[in-house]
Amino acid sequence: MLSILIPIYNYNAFPLVQELHKQCVKCNIDFEILCQDDCSSEYVNENQTINTLEKCTFSRNKTNLGRGHNINTLANQAAKDYLLLVDCDTFPKNRLYIQNYVDCIQKGNATVLYGGIIYESQKPSTEKLLRWVYGNKREALSIELRIKNPNRNALTSNLVIKKEIFTKHPFDSTITKYGYEDLCFLVELESNGFVVNHIENPTYHLNLESSELFLKKTKTALENLAFIFETKKRITTESKIITAYTLLKKIGISRLVARTFKKGENVLKNNLISKKPSLFVFDLYKLGYFCQLQNKKSILTR
Repeated sequence: MLSILIPIYNYNAFPLVQELHKQCVKCNIDFEILCQDDCSSEYVNENQTINTLEKCTFSRNKTNLGRGHNINTLANQAAKDYLLLVDCDTFPKNRLYIQNYVDCIQKGNATVLYGGIIYESQKPSTEKLLRWVYGNKREALSIELRIKNPNRNALTSNLVIKKEIFTKHPFDSTITKYGYEDLCFLVELESNGFVVNHIENPTYHLNLESSELFLKKTKTALENLAFIFETKKRITTESKIITAYTLLKKIGISRLVARTFKKGENVLKNNLISKKPSLFVFDLYKLGYFCQLQNKKSILTR
């Protein structure tokens, strides 16, 4: 029936696994929960406790593989017909989370299925506000909005997929850094005729990084996107950053934007780490940094 795959990195996943295990037992289904730590330095002892639960395993990678490759190795170990991909820093909204997916599987509606993501309603401290605002506005979409662009509006942090489909179309293992592995995976599925079905079965995203760390990870993700842009141009047509950059380059101002970003980065950053971070400013920040990356690359290749 169901293999639950949980990639772990520097997070205590035991409470999540314990809840999923309890729900699977209650549903009386054939299941396994496979957890794999990607060479973390934190919460190793806490996560070892996962091995005390029946049908649950916890293992560790000797080197960091990256999220997508880590999930691929878990999928290769999976013994069931359906995979449920769950991020370690999420938690089901309700106690019928597994049952809702089981019902869809039994009805034959779970070729690729996404349940959604939500965030706590209480506003966090200022230092973590940017991630919370971004998550609520850009990720926690209603099902009505999600189905308008089903693959682009899905995430792989709460996704059911048939194992035979995943085996044929795994994550791109050449993407080892943080960022945009979801986009590539879901666009690849769509290009092969697999459209994500959406239901209301969300998980909470619990781990809010500080705004400083989120900006740092955003830069890493954009560096990853630059790599993807060079090697997989067809896939990146789905990226709004790529679309905007291509337009700027076409009208001849991408280098100007890059230089402007270099001078004004701190001004943008001051807004983003403030009590009122603007997602419009965040978009400018991302576009400016991506233009800067492309400008540096063009200079190096002259």
